[in-house]
Amino acid sequence: MSGARDWDAATYDRVSTPQVRWAQEVLDRLPLKGDETVLDAGCGSGRVTQLLEERLPDGKVIAVDASPSMVEKARETLRPNAEVFVSDLVDLDLHEAADAVFSNAVFHWIPDHDTLFKRLFEALKPGGRLVVQCGGAGNIERFHNVVKEVAQEPPFAEHIGGWEGPWNYAGPAETGARLSAAGFTDAQCWLQEWPVEPDEPEEFIRTVCLGHHLERLPEGLRPLYVERVWERVPKPLTLDYVRLNIDARRPE
Repeated sequence: MSGARDWDAATYDRVSTPQVRWAQEVLDRLPLKGDETVLDAGCGSGRVTQLLEERLPDGKVIAVDASPSMVEKARETLRPNAEVFVSDLVDLDLHEAADAVFSNAVFHWIPDHDTLFKRLFEALKPGGRLVVQCGGAGNIERFHNVVKEVAQEPPFAEHIGGWEGPWNYAGPAETGARLSAAGFTDAQCWLQEWPVEPDEPEEFIRTVCLGHHLERLPEGLRPLYVERVWERVPKPLTLDYVRLNIDARRPE
């Protein structure tokens, strides 16, 4: 299992403009004729999946996410022929193979990349493409240093002090080796710095960056934790995102 949590899908949909910008660049790396079946591995609220649908006028999307609230929001957003369902990606089992797998801002939430890439290899038709971007080595390091500092102080320390979080910010070399072990060929993996100034910075960090910490805290401490972190981050808030880009192919 990935250890996924449920999300505040409505707020995420509103504040996820950085994720949409990343996705547009990733989609540009995925050549499509327009009649394919494409898996969106971690569809979120469906805001990005809509951009994928626009490139598939005669095709269809299979949209999967581990968060029930995200899937519910995506179902409201996507076309009637979209197949949308809840699943951890490490447990993924499709009834039909996809021509391509697309994913944006998801894989760093999954601890087990070895199993993840095996599942995605199985989800693809021979010759199918895997085109992905997620958080990579060094992602939002300065922000996480503040998060850890606050977590080690009372009244939070007994709940989240010393907890390193759920993230798996992998590097290109280890990712390339995992892709190869799963059966992929022509793998290219590289890091890309992409600083972000969120439009709604406090809501963005609460919803996107701190959700797993808040889930581990008693409800009464959650607003205070966000407040303490927000007080200590430099203003205006710039998050030093580092993206791991992945392109690979299942052999014919």
